[in-house]
Amino acid sequence: MLYIISDNINPYFNLALEEYLLKELDSECFMLWRNAPCIVVGKNQNTLAEINQEYVQKNAIKVVRRLSGGGAVFHDLGNLNYTFIVNDLHQNSFCDFGKFTLPIIAVLAKLGIKAELSGRNDLTIAGLKFSGNAQYKYKDRLLHHGCILFSAAIPDISAALQVNPAKFEGKGIKSVISRVTNIQSHLSQPLTIEEFETMIQSQVASDRENYTMYNLTPGDIAKVNKLVQERYATWEWNYGTSPEYNLKNAARFTGGFVEILLNVKSGIIRNARIQGDFFGKYDICQIEQALIGIKHEEEAVLAVLSRFNLQDYLANVSAAELIRLLL
Repeated sequence: MLYIISDNINPYFNLALEEYLLKELDSECFMLWRNAPCIVVGKNQNTLAEINQEYVQKNAIKVVRRLSGGGAVFHDLGNLNYTFIVNDLHQNSFCDFGKFTLPIIAVLAKLGIKAELSGRNDLTIAGLKFSGNAQYKYKDRLLHHGCILFSAAIPDISAALQVNPAKFEGKGIKSVISRVTNIQSHLSQPLTIEEFETMIQSQVASDRENYTMYNLTPGDIAKVNKLVQERYATWEWNYGTSPEYNLKNAARFTGGFVEILLNVKSGIIRNARIQGDFFGKYDICQIEQALIGIKHEEEAVLAVLSRFNLQDYLANVSAAELIRLLL
């Protein structure tokens, strides 16, 4: 098994690296990695329904979609992630989360912390979740990865993932909200995340034969960066592949009550309705029609709205107020 060494904290790069190792290397792999602040959404989720868009934009938090299913998670440098990629010729490892989480449980036991696999794919301490796990199958290869809350900023997790549950309706798989904890809160002696990372790496090494350190080559890095540009850093992958959904949002402004109804498929607005008790000189259907066929993202929506004098359609409602409802 190769132990992949990479100190890159760019979430686009790290998710692309997982795919590269899964699909391009024949060897089994293990990797520990961390991300700069970001939200990682599951493959089958509606991205906008999982993130607090205003908070994400204000704090320049990257959003990236992963290959595996499951729910959305917030990463920062206090979050340690691990990845196993194994050959699964007999098709018996998918959804076997226990075999991959054992090293984590073993390390925590050495630190005097009792952890256990709970439910389908969570690791808990005293009933509180500190790690979520997910898997993805590609031919005869299996990717298992998990995120571990070591010293993460839990208030940031709540703020970044706080979304109005009534705002979106659709086929996307919603995240399940859990009570969470940091490992650091349960330690009897101080321990850095780097020291914890070393302990996990040593534990995995002791459990595996032919465990070899592997530094990414310039060729590896070039191919991963190509995946970043083609997939992981693109709007089409991170937002456009969301399942079809409906957005319903409403608020009362100085100019009156405004309600937005959108149908979005493959990230493109297919139908738009703007209704309420506002006043306008011209028919609002002109803006509704202009929104159809554009990406459901801020830049594209703003470009459409800039073509209109909004006060002629929604008196005393600003573009910023309308944008908040449209996204």
